[in-house]
Parts: sequence; structure tokens; C-alpha cells
Amino acid sequence: MMVLKKLRFALLGLLSLAPFAAAELVIDVQGVAQPTPVAIVPFGWEGSGPEMPLDVAGVINSDLRRSGRFAPISEEDMLQKPTSGSDVDFDDWGYVGVEAVVVGSVTQTGDNAYNLQFQLFDVFGRRQLVGYRMPASRGTMRAAAHRLADMIYEKLTGIKGVFGTKVAYVTAKQQGQGRLYSLIVSDQDGANEYTIMESTDPIMSPAWSPDSRQLAYVSFENNKASIFVQTLRTGNRFKVSSKPGINGAPAFSPDGRQLVLTLGGVDGNLDIYTLDINSRQSKRLTTHRAIDTEGAWSPDGRYIYFTSDRAGGPQVYRVPAVGGSPERITFEGSYNARPRLSPDGKRLAVVHNDQGNFRIAVMGLEKRDLLVVSAGRQDESPSFAPNSDILIYATRQGQNGVLETVSADGLIRQKMASGQGDVREPVWSPFPRY
Repeated sequence: MMVLKKLRFALLGLLSLAPFAAAELVIDVQGVAQPTPVAIVPFGWEGSGPEMPLDVAGVINSDLRRSGRFAPISEEDMLQKPTSGSDVDFDDWGYVGVEAVVVGSVTQTGDNAYNLQFQLFDVFGRRQLVGYRMPASRGTMRAAAHRLADMIYEKLTGIKGVFGTKVAYVTAKQQGQGRLYSLIVSDQDGANEYTIMESTDPIMSPAWSPDSRQLAYVSFENNKASIFVQTLRTGNRFKVSSKPGINGAPAFSPDGRQLVLTLGGVDGNLDIYTLDINSRQSKRLTTHRAIDTEGAWSPDGRYIYFTSDRAGGPQVYRVPAVGGSPERITFEGSYNARPRLSPDGKRLAVVHNDQGNFRIAVMGLEKRDLLVVSAGRQDESPSFAPNSDILIYATRQGQNGVLETVSADGLIRQKMASGQGDVREPVWSPFPRY
């Protein structure tokens, strides 16, 4: 029985590479918290054509609705449609029951130059909360709309918005007698997806660099597991580890100079190492005969959290990044694996065995209290959003794989479903550096 447990634990990532097909993501909010009613009034347009290049208000509306915290009213329910703050009638908006109103406009200033401006109003307080003007081109207008939504979200909740961030994930589809694997990056809402890497050999374990400019991943090219780092803008990549045996589970250090890796020689014993990306010098942090894998850095760079079955079943441990004795972190339940730290350093996400179901759980690192936040039977690969308030993870729905997000308190859940097949191993990017 112990051999079977170890085998399942060691191959957890490989099991996610069963046949699945790429498809555009479709988001379905399944929140249970009471959303706040708001109004996102259609933006005004001043330009050479009959329509603005992008429905900016529509993007903001979609972002806020998908957060699960807001319920934008329909355009048909609006008693007025002002495009500037001076025309806002607070009595009208109070009558329809909204608590906040967003108005704005898009103005063309050149052949491919625009200004986006918006104002956010507190209906009951009858005052402006924030206003902003932002330049954009056709190519950057969607990103600018996400930034406006981030400002609105933060002003209304006190939590930094993540609408301008991205997610990376692995897909695969049948191609002849084999499969085509793809590493894909998209906006956090599933739009603007593009392929970073394609291969007929499996791709696994994507990980973002702290500046969001690179992805590390495992590729099985030439039937050998190797770890690559690839720059998104140029597509250039380089191999950082291709030692005999297993090379897996890369994760960047907070300063971007090192990776934590799982390495195993021909004997198959897996241990945690750190690797200096420039010098390629590695340092072994664990030496136990058990399986040690799935390393993750603490946000301050002081510790490496990892999964080990040295106590008989998978549990989370941590070891100083400079070396030292491992310390066990999780004790609740017989199975806690795939640790991921929240960017604020306050929480730990794990895959937890909850009465025979593998679900995502979040543990407060101060009180060590563990809360199950997902509801599937085969949930895996948790990854925190950069605001530490949301997680994305992979799960199964019938024969299809789906991605879901859930708030760290478990109250708001969204489904990001593929219409044709499965996606796997999602990772949320850090905040963009504008």
C-alpha cells in the first residue's frame, strides 16, 4: 500500500497529462456571497468612426461581474446614461438600487491614439470616489480597460484588483496518432490567449518569473525531462537543467535569480535543490530517502516549502533556503501536497484529501487553521492571484477538464470551462509592471 501511495504522489503531475484538447475559456460565476449592485454606464465616444474600437464599459462590466462581488445592472434598467459626472442624477440611481455608478468616455486623439477616462461615484454618499484618464492605442485598449476595472475594484473593496494580470496553463489535443501539447498564456478572463510553446512531447509545471517576463517549465523533448526558461516577448528560451534522471517542478525565487527544482538521479530518489540561473550551480537542500518534491518559495525568500512522504504520507514541510533541517508544516489529514504560498506570505494552499476527495485547502500560517475551499473530487494545481485573495486551480467535470477560481475564504467560486476538452496546471502571473 505504501508503494502505491508513493507512486501516486510522485506521478501526480504526470497523471494530469491524460488526453485533453485546447479550447477558449468560458467563465461562469458560481459565487455564494451577496454581490453589490452597481451600474457601469456605456461609455461615450468621440472619434472618426461610428463606434469605438472596444466596448470599454463592457470589459469593466464583465470584470466586475466575474469577480462575484458585484452585480452590474442591465442597460435596460438604467434610468439615465450619462457620460460625465456632471450629468449623474443620484436620485435616479438610488431609485434603481445601485450603490455605485461608473461613467466615462473614449476620445480619439490621433490615428491610433485614444484617451480613456472614467469617474466612479458613491450613490448614497452622493460623491465621486475616483476619476482617471489613461492613454491607449487599439492594441492596448483592452489592457487599459482592465486597469480601469482594477482601480474601481480596489476603491470599492480595498483589495487590489487582478483584472490586468494573466494566467498560463497547459493544453493538449489529439494530433494523428499522438498529441500536441501547448503552453498558453491568456488574460485572466481567458481573452487574448496565445501559444508560448508547442511540442509533441509533454509540457508540465509552468512557473512565472517575478517580473512576469519569463516562464519556466518542464519539457520531455527527446524523451528526457528538462527544465527551460523562456522569455515571453521574444520567444527565446534556454535550458537550465537536464541532469540524468528526473528534472521537475521549477519555481522562481522572489528575486528571480534562482529556481527551486526537484531532481532525482537514475535511482529515482527525489530531492529539493536550488539552482542559480546564471551560473547553473545547484545546491541540495534535502537528503532524505523519501520523496521530496514540489518546492515553492516563501515570498521573503527565506524558506522553501515542499511536499514529502517521509512521515508515511504526503505532507508539507519547509526548509531554510540557505540549507538546514526541514520542519513539518501540515498535520491535519493524511494527504497535503502541492504547497503554494500567497504573495502576502499569510496563507498556504495545498491539495488536501477531504474524505476521499482531493480538494484545494487554504491554511493560515499563523494559526495553522486549514479551510477546504473547493468542492470537486479531483482538484489540483492551486495558484494564488497576486493580491492573495483568489486562487486558480484545475479540476474535472465529467470527461472535461476545467479551471476554477475561488476566493481564499471559499465564498466565491468561478468556473473557467473549456468547450471542447481539458486544460491543466494553471499558474497566475504576478502584477504587471507598467
